[in-house]
Amino acid sequence: MHDIRAIRETPELYARAWSSKGLSGESLVAELLGLDETLRAAQTALQAAQAERNEASKKIGQAKAQKNEDEAQRLMAHVETLKRTLEEQAEVERTVGEELRSLLATLPNIPAPDVPKGAGEHDNVEARRWGEPFAISAPKDHVDLGEGLGLLDFEAAARMSGSRFVVLKGQLARLERAVGQFMLDLQTEEHGYIEVAPPLLVNDAAAYGTDKLPKFADDLFQTTDGRWLIPTAEVPLTSLVMDQVVAEEELPLRFTALTPCFRSEAGASGRDTRGMIRQHQFNKVELVSITAPEKSDEEHERMVGCAEAVLKRLELPFRTMLLCTGDMGFGARKTYDLEVWLPSQGKYREISSCSNTGDFQARRMNARSKKAGEKGTRFVHTLNGSGLAVGRTLVAIMENYQDEDGRIAIPQALHRYLPGLTHIGGKA
Repeated sequence: MHDIRAIRETPELYARAWSSKGLSGESLVAELLGLDETLRAAQTALQAAQAERNEASKKIGQAKAQKNEDEAQRLMAHVETLKRTLEEQAEVERTVGEELRSLLATLPNIPAPDVPKGAGEHDNVEARRWGEPFAISAPKDHVDLGEGLGLLDFEAAARMSGSRFVVLKGQLARLERAVGQFMLDLQTEEHGYIEVAPPLLVNDAAAYGTDKLPKFADDLFQTTDGRWLIPTAEVPLTSLVMDQVVAEEELPLRFTALTPCFRSEAGASGRDTRGMIRQHQFNKVELVSITAPEKSDEEHERMVGCAEAVLKRLELPFRTMLLCTGDMGFGARKTYDLEVWLPSQGKYREISSCSNTGDFQARRMNARSKKAGEKGTRFVHTLNGSGLAVGRTLVAIMENYQDEDGRIAIPQALHRYLPGLTHIGGKA
């Protein structure tokens, strides 16, 4: 959510920012300022009419005390006129205010100054890369590997749930569980995140506060009682500070959770239809930070490092991409994507996205902080990132650690979670 006062004071900034994200920036700013002007005019007229009505009511009493009935009747007629004015201006205030708030709720965050300009993913900038792609002759993709081992079953999942679901079995199910546990332990034991077991169903306020509503309603699953299945644990973790005033001395707050995530993938028709890359249900370890405004850029870099550490420990080659203005998400001020190497595709694919949203979400959910001894409060900054998507990490392990016999070696970092097991499937 944006502060209309900031748009009023720096309209050129917002026009340029929204234009850089492919929107009609100047037209949007003009529409916002027009609504704002109409709203403020109605509020001014409403206040003036209220003051005039109060003064007239006072004079009616005085006229009656002086037995001046003509003056009293004239003033009473004037009060009736003012009453109609008040009703009209109140209606303008309500409808225009609602229109302004609705429009502001649909507009994306503005990019940070150091975000590269660009229209799409081809304009993203590589910040760094780690590791060399594995030398695998004729690599199989994870679908062929998993089905060949009898441990991936897409047909059974389709019979019971439809497309974009999968059943994991045996050692592969154990490996997925081990991957999630490893990620949680790394983030809590070494990086200082607090583990949380949050609800998987949230209300409108939580979904709105984390910028999932109203824009992305079609991407979510809704229950019959109006709740929403979480698309990511970012929603409940960030909502821990919804409508709260946090002592600034307690910041930063760092939360993590391993949860199922549910997405309708409404806009993904025809994309990644094969395999586990894009599913309606998947597990993910989420990272969320709540910080003071001046600390959020530093926290963002730290969070990216925490996500990168997972891939480094698993010895999976990856690159870190700084997203351009046209490829960033709706709520993001700045985003880094981690892309892991997939041998079967011969390219890097997204496995994590880490974003600084600034005060964009905090304004929507009224999350503030307060320094000890000070009266005023200010909006916190919120950050979120995948640390990592478990399913995509499993895909990367399967493809990068495959051998000619169809076995999958288990990365060294996972050995303590799978005692006695060094490979999955294949020949002994």
